[in-house]
Amino acid sequence: MKKLIFSALLFTGCATADQVKELNEKVETMEKKLAELEKAPAAKPAAAGAATADTEAETAAQALLKEMQTAMGSNDITTAKAKYAEIEKKYSETRTFRRASKMGKELEVFGKAAPASLTVDEWFIGDSSAVNLSKGVSLLVFWEVWCPHCKREVPNIQKTFDTYGPKGLQDVGLTKLTRNKKKEEAMAFLKEKNVSYPIAKEDGKLSSHFNVSGIPAAAVVKDGTIVWRGHPARLTDKMLTDWLN
Repeated sequence: MKKLIFSALLFTGCATADQVKELNEKVETMEKKLAELEKAPAAKPAAAGAATADTEAETAAQALLKEMQTAMGSNDITTAKAKYAEIEKKYSETRTFRRASKMGKELEVFGKAAPASLTVDEWFIGDSSAVNLSKGVSLLVFWEVWCPHCKREVPNIQKTFDTYGPKGLQDVGLTKLTRNKKKEEAMAFLKEKNVSYPIAKEDGKLSSHFNVSGIPAAAVVKDGTIVWRGHPARLTDKMLTDWLN
């Protein structure tokens, strides 16, 4: 039928012979594609059972994550590690596991030896004599001057230092001055917030040793061993008192 129509166009002078031939070829190509599409099997809808299984896995993983967070909050590291291992083993394909993996990186350094010495590029406040990781209890805080959460936590650490410094707690803040920030900007902020505990610039090796991937981050070292890693806001008075006693 289409060929008859195109022939009529040729007869009436509305199209040349080449144009009619080209139109016929295009129509044939389209008809072949339509025929192939009709033969192709229809896509199968997602199985309801699979969706239910995914939901159940997420729910179960979330319950374990909550238990893991509770254990970390009470500094029960053995339980926290066990819960994380269970999430990783059973629910590694879930979104919840991806959330838990950051805490898993924190848990990896518990019990790890701290660096033998606190090697830094430059001290902004204090000096190396103020911190000895091999002896006593040390609180390390990783921060950057461009980070709004750090700007909240760094002054809070000053309060911790004022309270527990006289009881033996050694504090040190560590920055890499990323995002092209300058020493002068960091110093201006520290002066504004009346920070007096030791602050130094590091080259990233300490961040790597303590598995720091996000800031602010904190670590506690006791007698040369890392006994805690996490967000500084998760530190409690009870935890600090237990380490110092």
